[in-house]
Amino acid sequence: MTAWNSMYNAMHAQDERWPFSRATLRRIGAFARPHRAMLAWFLVLSVVSAVLAVAAPMLAGRVVDAIVHHAALSTVLTSAALIAAIALADAGLGLLTRWLSASIGEGLILDLRTAVFDHVQRMPVAFFTRTRTGALVSRLNNDVIGAQRAFSNTLSGVVSNIVTLALTLAVMVGISWQVTLLTLVLLPMFVLPARRMGSRMARLEREAADHNAAMGNQMTERFSAPGATLIKLFGRPARESAEFAMRARRVRDIGVRTAMVRSVFLTALTLVSALALAIVYALGGFYSLQGRLEAGAVVALALLLTRLYAPLTALAGARVEVMSALVSFERVFEVLDLKPMIEDRPGALPVPDGPVSVEFEGVRFAYPSADKVSLASLEEVAGLDTRGGAEVLHEVSFRAEPGQMVALVGSSGAGKSTIAQLLVRLYDVDAGAVRLSGVDVRDLSSDSVRETVGMVTQDGHLFHESVRSNLTLARPEASEDEIWDALRRARLDDLVAALPDGLDTVVGERGYRLSGGERQRLTIARLLLARPRVVILDEATAHLDSTSEAAVQEALGEALDGRTAVIIAHRLSTIRSADLILVVEDGRVVERGTHDELLAAGGRYEELYRTQFDQRLTLDEVA
Repeated sequence: MTAWNSMYNAMHAQDERWPFSRATLRRIGAFARPHRAMLAWFLVLSVVSAVLAVAAPMLAGRVVDAIVHHAALSTVLTSAALIAAIALADAGLGLLTRWLSASIGEGLILDLRTAVFDHVQRMPVAFFTRTRTGALVSRLNNDVIGAQRAFSNTLSGVVSNIVTLALTLAVMVGISWQVTLLTLVLLPMFVLPARRMGSRMARLEREAADHNAAMGNQMTERFSAPGATLIKLFGRPARESAEFAMRARRVRDIGVRTAMVRSVFLTALTLVSALALAIVYALGGFYSLQGRLEAGAVVALALLLTRLYAPLTALAGARVEVMSALVSFERVFEVLDLKPMIEDRPGALPVPDGPVSVEFEGVRFAYPSADKVSLASLEEVAGLDTRGGAEVLHEVSFRAEPGQMVALVGSSGAGKSTIAQLLVRLYDVDAGAVRLSGVDVRDLSSDSVRETVGMVTQDGHLFHESVRSNLTLARPEASEDEIWDALRRARLDDLVAALPDGLDTVVGERGYRLSGGERQRLTIARLLLARPRVVILDEATAHLDSTSEAAVQEALGEALDGRTAVIIAHRLSTIRSADLILVVEDGRVVERGTHDELLAAGGRYEELYRTQFDQRLTLDEVA
């Protein structure tokens, strides 16, 4: 079975030619360096195991010779004892090398996964808006494990197989070069057809993997709460089932063909091994009867033959295995080589203490092109768009003094949310500057900016975790009293107290066990718990009914007291008391002033307000 597994892995590996880049090998060495002591012991023990594998057949031959020549019983017992000792030693070494292999492999997986996970967390939001989540998760799972196999399987396999093969061939040739040569003649009958079949089988398995990935994506999207709702609303479950069944049937058909090929090659390997063994017994027996070979030597040759075919077939596919492992490393390094667009400068400063002012000066911004933030393989496209994005903000300037409230209004897509994202430094400006307390955010540390600026987004995202976990994301050290105080000010304490497990109740994927208004109020409670000095509300009350909105507005009024606030609002009635209202259209600030000033000016703001007021009157009349 060892030979079969080695050959099967070889024929199913992708037959790709990948250059042995010195840079890649150096980076692999850097990840392997912390495990170098265990790797050294692993290789030494692998060599010792290979030596023991050859020693046991030789001792078995000595036992047969001793019996044939009626040697002393002590000779037989000594050889038998040595065989037993070798078996015990080999078993112990097997357990030890397996432990070393597992420790090295799992340690490497830990290092690679941690490195990729930490690096991905530093990537800009644009990276996540373009990347397919499943493709990214695959790098953390399949490719990391594929890279790990280079150390735990391929490396040890190559070393031990080379040593085993060299020792076995040397001993067999020393016993009878004629028998050894004849048994090797049969090897190409199996190895060469197997390698020719490799590319065909690889294509089948890649097709199966593609179908499995498509089924996984379909299940991930359709089994989520919004996806399942959408399918039910549009009444397409039969079509979804047919599409899923088509892919599943194709995977089944490929599985049947693969199983048959496995059976054929396993049978072929067994047959070739049996034929080679027959040659050993026939030719070896002939030489033995002529007195040219001892009977024990024939037995030793037969036993050594079983040790010969496994390393030969394994080494036949070693190149493909090594290349496959290098491909996995390259795919992992491909993600690690993506440079984060937002990084702290050397000597980054904290935001100055005290109340914070917000200033935009001549800000111009265009979203980065795909080739700067993503990978074609993660988007599953042939190539990334290298064209730069169109400029979405043009010479935006305004200032919010400490404790002031600035409101941004305008049409959808005008650039309001982009302004908010620049303030929390999810992106950096292309020209101009964004400042907190007079300091450019690019000169401030990211941790300091996150502690200073708090934001409630429009979708009110929650993790599939408990109420407590979602709240303490803002302040892990928050006490029980502080958590309940934030819930009370968000007018959510009674609801949470009535939940089955209180704060430990799991809210479901994206918080879908709560209503839209409840989810939004929970994100507002999270903001209240964080106690930032600057608050950004991006349509924070968009999903609330009139009653909830009034309650949350009251809570926000309390929370915003003494803090600088930037509010993006669709309902203009919620920002009438703002110190400054900016009307943003096509990435430009076209009007600015207070509510009364802008109404009196009779411009775009007055048009928006009148349209919204007329719509509300119409809705009230219908009701």
